[in-house]
Amino acid sequence: MPKIALLSNVNMNMVIRMLQKSAEVWQPEGYGNELGILMNPQSSYQSFGAEYTFLVLDLMELLEHDLDEKAAEPRMGAWFADLESALKPERMYYISDACLWGFELAVLVDQGKKALLEGLWQKQLEALCKDHGNVRILPYRGLIGTLGEENAFSLKMWYMGKVLLSNEAQRRLGSLILDRLRIEMRTPKKVLVLDLDNTLWGGLAGEHDITPIKLSEDHGGLAYKNLQRVILQMQRQGVLLAIVSKNNEQDAMEILEEHPHMVLKPGDFAAKRINWKPKHENIREIAEELNLGTDSFVFWDDNPSERQLIRDMLPEVSVPEFPEKPEELAPAMTEIYRQFFAAAAVTEEDAGKTAQYAANAARRELEQISGSFTEYLKSLEITITRVRPEKQVERLTQLANKTNQFNLTTKRYTRGEMALLLKEPEKRVYLYQVTDRFGDSGIVAAAVVDLIGSGAVIEEFVMSCRVMGKNVEYGIMDDIEEDLYHAGCDRVIGIYIPTAKNRPVEQLYGQLGYHPVELSEEEKMAFNIGGQLKEEGAVCYGLSLAERPGRIYEARMEREV
Repeated sequence: MPKIALLSNVNMNMVIRMLQKSAEVWQPEGYGNELGILMNPQSSYQSFGAEYTFLVLDLMELLEHDLDEKAAEPRMGAWFADLESALKPERMYYISDACLWGFELAVLVDQGKKALLEGLWQKQLEALCKDHGNVRILPYRGLIGTLGEENAFSLKMWYMGKVLLSNEAQRRLGSLILDRLRIEMRTPKKVLVLDLDNTLWGGLAGEHDITPIKLSEDHGGLAYKNLQRVILQMQRQGVLLAIVSKNNEQDAMEILEEHPHMVLKPGDFAAKRINWKPKHENIREIAEELNLGTDSFVFWDDNPSERQLIRDMLPEVSVPEFPEKPEELAPAMTEIYRQFFAAAAVTEEDAGKTAQYAANAARRELEQISGSFTEYLKSLEITITRVRPEKQVERLTQLANKTNQFNLTTKRYTRGEMALLLKEPEKRVYLYQVTDRFGDSGIVAAAVVDLIGSGAVIEEFVMSCRVMGKNVEYGIMDDIEEDLYHAGCDRVIGIYIPTAKNRPVEQLYGQLGYHPVELSEEEKMAFNIGGQLKEEGAVCYGLSLAERPGRIYEARMEREV
């Protein structure tokens, strides 16, 4: 059960009581001193140790009802400066966006002032999020907008006890907070598999010369176009799209490429299977092509028999229901995104996923025409760059928790744990970005090394599957060992803990020149790895850094300045 805190400048006791049914929640003494609580190292909030802190601010109270923008901007700036000074890297913070509400707004001649003041808050909040990866925006204004101000706020409760929100708004705020916690703690799905006919458009592709398909800017066709607009936004935020459709490929591709109202284009899809094969076979092929597990797939199809087939043949694939009416398509897809794909943050790697998989297809074509594997690696012109992990805590945590096939110990970290780990003097964290002639694969490899005396233990080594099979790991390990050698280490211990998914790296340490070793109980205690070695099948490997083997790989090593 996560430990959370809800701080505000208005009374939130009823929301806190709602949250206490589902989480361990810090109980504040009153309200209106949110910054003092955060900045005081002796406060009960600090000793409670909240993993997630939610700050829901009423902007009108913060401005003390002074609507002069010249006074408002520095007041907001001072608030954010104090907040920034109190942030701890191991904790996660959600700050509400602004909803300015008060009866005096109704008599303003300048009706744009509300939006102006809310915009000033938003600008400073976004700047704080940009500088601190552990700060996120809580969409409070959207919650109020959905309910409507007349239903969201309660003057009666405000006058009775400074409770600003109505009962329904408080319930929704509690649900919003719990939903954000759920997203923080789950691993999102990766691939949305889509049918075409009566799914991305209305009607049948092969019959569009007789009966035009429904896809337009009006009536039922607009419902399908709006659905595609939602899906495109999902794709731009890291969701991989795939087509699995029973059609003549030429008919379907003609619509995808040429229809004037197609929002989604062929290049937006990471994989396509337009044929008459059983759909579960096509999904298995796509999973192999993308090198992803089918448990990361969501299948959406208007045909109930096809949905049942996938449930029976691939029970690990998520198969949501399909709406009965076209006007329900876009809302249904937004719910699918929230339920399966929504991530706490979208990294640069997420946003470029489809392009990365397209580049992988180009690499496979190059491999097929290359005369040898060595020639293929040379022609790729690979560059491995060690980047600063302190700047990439979000991606570092994501990489450690999502990578399964190339993960030697499958340790998992919260973002807070990773932030604390980066501050430990006896730890070294290595993070690598890989590029080649076809593009940037992004930040794809990480290692956590524990320094103990003149020895070192590689307690975590992970690499994205999208760069496997190119000897990149050889170059990375050379860089790590060289760094450790210059740091005074003479021996490195590596650990492999087998799982159902990481068999591809079972022989990795042996291929790197390491040898199986039996550690004494004293050595296990000294290296602080006794717990890991109790895992079933765990194997220890050792290497003397003075006797490092020469490894063949075709990559240029660089370090971020």
